[in-house]
Amino acid sequence: MPESGGAVPVRVVGKASEISLADWNACAGPVNPFAQGEFFRALEESGSACSRTGWQPVHLVTDGVDGRPAGIMPAYLKTHSQGEYVFDHAWADAWERAGGSYYPKLQAAFPFTPATGPRLLLRDEAAGLALIRAAEQVTESNNFSSAHATFLTPEQQIMFRDAGWLIRTGEQFHWQNENYRDFQDFLGALSSSRRKMIRKERERALAGLEIVHLTGNAITEGHWDAFWTFYQDTGARKWGQPYLKRSFFSLIGEAMGSRVLLMLALRGGKPVAGALNFIGDECLYGRYWGCTEEVPFLHFELCYYQAIEWAIANGRARVEAGAQGQHKLARGYRPTPVISAHYIPNPGFRQAVADYLARETQAVIEEIEYLDQHGPFRQPQA
Repeated sequence: MPESGGAVPVRVVGKASEISLADWNACAGPVNPFAQGEFFRALEESGSACSRTGWQPVHLVTDGVDGRPAGIMPAYLKTHSQGEYVFDHAWADAWERAGGSYYPKLQAAFPFTPATGPRLLLRDEAAGLALIRAAEQVTESNNFSSAHATFLTPEQQIMFRDAGWLIRTGEQFHWQNENYRDFQDFLGALSSSRRKMIRKERERALAGLEIVHLTGNAITEGHWDAFWTFYQDTGARKWGQPYLKRSFFSLIGEAMGSRVLLMLALRGGKPVAGALNFIGDECLYGRYWGCTEEVPFLHFELCYYQAIEWAIANGRARVEAGAQGQHKLARGYRPTPVISAHYIPNPGFRQAVADYLARETQAVIEEIEYLDQHGPFRQPQA
């Protein structure tokens, strides 16, 4: 177990379950489903995020004067860079070529989840800096190459930046709800050609299919079995081996089913495709998708259009549909900057990464500006 040193008051907790759900969620708050203790417990208890898979839990905890956690940094000791979606493989290669060992590294993240959210779970805002300093201390005292906090909220990126961490800007595609009344109202904001394209895609995707939305107790083990088949197929295509274990889905359905939205496409009552979403107070988060029957545009229907309809009907401000994918742009998802923070103790390596980030950030900003100008939305009249 890594040591945190003695200068910063911190505990290193080896399992999320060592902290009561009441104490964890008092720090996490209700807004983001991935910050909940139930989510981390499901990942760890299912064997999805554990030392065997290269995700050894090393959660950092500071206690308040009442003896209860005042802040938690959910963190993992990583022996690879998979399942993070902020790619640092080139950094690892450079450090290894220089004779160093890039792994293990410290990763503050929601495992396998490229969604914006708090990396500092704070019942007491004053605990934030103590947790950041604790992460630095763990990194230095154990001779780790680096520490990383990915997909930060705007408020917390400022905290990490002010603490001296390097800031990296990436890009995702998020749908923004401009107070649309319904899906047709959203389509009205698009250019004529894009409206026609989306209508045709939806018509082809839905031919002969029934779409059902399931949440809470309506999701049965049979539904999870079907979705597991879908998930395995997609995971095998993208990663070679799916990250999540089958039991994760049962655990998450039981522990936080009200925050889960499972969309299934049925043909003759039998599921042929599905998309798994998590429900936040402000956002619908699209996570996983898969199918056993290839249907043109069904991926767009389940993952994008159905999510937009649900978000409008249920008053959510945005949809985050996961990492990458410029094909989302034509379907009303806007290019959006996403931020991560990186702590690198070695001065020479830090400077090399800082130089790289300066060039990368400028390129990402320029691309976001370009894509936003050439998106599917109607341009205002001069």
